[in-house]
Amino acid sequence: MKINRILLNSIVVLLLVLFCGTLNAAVKLPRLVSNGMVLQRNETICIWGWADAEENVEIEFLNKQYKTRADRNGNWQLELNAMAAGGPYSMKINDVELNNILVGDVWLASGQSNMELWLSRVTDLYANEISRINNSDIRFFRSSTRENAEDAKSDYPDGKWLPASPGNVMGFSAVAWFFASKIHEQEKVPVGIISTAIGGSPAEAWLSNEKARPFLNEWLERKAEIDAENEKRSNADKAYNWWHEVNKNDPGVGKWSKNDVDVSGWSQISLPGYWNDKGVDISNGSIWFCKEFQLDESLAGEEAILRLGRIINSDSAFVNGTFVGNITYQYPPRIYTIPEGVLKAGTNKIMVRVFNQGGRGGFVEEKPYEVRVGNKVIDITGDWHYHIGAELNPPKSSGSLSFRPGGLFNSLISPIKNLSIKGVIWYQGESNTGRPNEYAHLFKDLILDWRTQLNQPELPFLYVQLANLGLPKKQPGESGWAQVRDAQRRVLELPNTGMAVAFDLGEWNDIHPLNKKEVANRLALEAQRVAYGNQEVVSSGPLYRSMEIQNGAIVLSFSSVGEGLFANNLLEGFQIAGDDGSFVWAKAVVLSKNTVKVWSDKVLQPKEVRYGWEDNPEYANLKNKAGLPASPFTTEK
Repeated sequence: MKINRILLNSIVVLLLVLFCGTLNAAVKLPRLVSNGMVLQRNETICIWGWADAEENVEIEFLNKQYKTRADRNGNWQLELNAMAAGGPYSMKINDVELNNILVGDVWLASGQSNMELWLSRVTDLYANEISRINNSDIRFFRSSTRENAEDAKSDYPDGKWLPASPGNVMGFSAVAWFFASKIHEQEKVPVGIISTAIGGSPAEAWLSNEKARPFLNEWLERKAEIDAENEKRSNADKAYNWWHEVNKNDPGVGKWSKNDVDVSGWSQISLPGYWNDKGVDISNGSIWFCKEFQLDESLAGEEAILRLGRIINSDSAFVNGTFVGNITYQYPPRIYTIPEGVLKAGTNKIMVRVFNQGGRGGFVEEKPYEVRVGNKVIDITGDWHYHIGAELNPPKSSGSLSFRPGGLFNSLISPIKNLSIKGVIWYQGESNTGRPNEYAHLFKDLILDWRTQLNQPELPFLYVQLANLGLPKKQPGESGWAQVRDAQRRVLELPNTGMAVAFDLGEWNDIHPLNKKEVANRLALEAQRVAYGNQEVVSSGPLYRSMEIQNGAIVLSFSSVGEGLFANNLLEGFQIAGDDGSFVWAKAVVLSKNTVKVWSDKVLQPKEVRYGWEDNPEYANLKNKAGLPASPFTTEK
């Protein structure tokens, strides 16, 4: 009996060991290695993950087996043979089965808000086209994380591969979608986009820890100063909730949003525009705006759209006492749905409560302000009634620092390190216009850093030059935006880089212009040259190459002219200076296929030329015969 008991116990222990071993043997995969993933064609494919220490790992894919063993820390990776585009396929990794896998081209889309901007934000331009999107050969992966991580991450906390279907596409990057669509059309292969762009991010946040160290030291010093200053402030100041205080002191809360409010005694203001420019002196607080409009009985009760352009900074909108929507920051367009049954025959009332916390508040000009009911468009610009709700200046604060140098690389780029990709598309620079002199070497360092970190030394890196913004200047002057554009142009010295010029695609009153399709088309042209080896394509506009002083003028030569410079234009946008460095507007003519002569009667001994040198070089019009605009530049070395 004793022997049997011992034997039975031994069997139980053995079964427990085997059972626990089975539980522990399951591999863990990164989120990029999952159902629906896109793998890079014609490149060795790395599949990686985690398991128990020294656990055996076996991959079955396309009738081939690949085997390895996890190291002492449980890390493992396997290299699969390069393969042509195709799919969908299945893959088995130990007991884990992955399905719907495609092999094609994988692109990393990164930068800041103009790359992040969703398709839902550009429906004004592309509504019909977006409504027809349904292509499972194009897939996007995006994690929700925005963490500024101190240390490099090995995986994303969330995210999955999503096909370009009607239920998904509104959250896709607009630039990345149009780029992917163009590449799919041209190459006839599946396309995967890994989207990591974060609005407002400076370039140094995207450097690896080693390259970010000089910026990090300065950032940590400044952060310590800010933290110390804030610590000195009273607990009362720290606990001060500006939004709560405004609501508490605003007599209109719960009253003026209702339909029966009498606004006949309110002051009037013409909108759109900035209220400070119109004599309303308030920078911190809330203001209520009311507009009445008439509606025919035939349209009463219909669902409608209220367009309120763009408002600085945040707003809540009501129609006939019904809340129709709110936006909490200044950049998104205000497109609010008025539900069925709200509109009535006769007089209808729009009430908009606007919050502003510092700076000029207002309704941005040259945006749509209207009510759309069926086929009827009702203009709501012009006279509005207004009433100040509450004016409260928040306690002064030392502020805070965001975007730790290296932080976004650690959280968003580091998890990609093992994945082969076709290339990078990048749209960033707005957050560095205050420090343009460092941007040239910073941006070059970023590209070289990514190539090193991703172990792809010749990785194609395509980027968008900054778009135009603000009103054009009447006189030549300095411009941080122009300096960043020139820094971006000079980065083309690096091999396997391409730049999409965009100064002609922006909007003077919006840092997030809508024309993302043409931006993507220009990126795709550069992709044909840089990533796909098509040396015949004219992939960009003219690029400044050299200058020569001749008889009181400067003759400029250009590359990337294709069949030649477009000559049927009176050239504008050129500035010229002598030894004193004082620039004046210049005359310019096309001399030959690739040269332009620039001069001014005010500068008899010229030394330098600048072109498109302002935040919004609206009138700069040099281009090649392919219709692609020349990059802004300075001849200064």
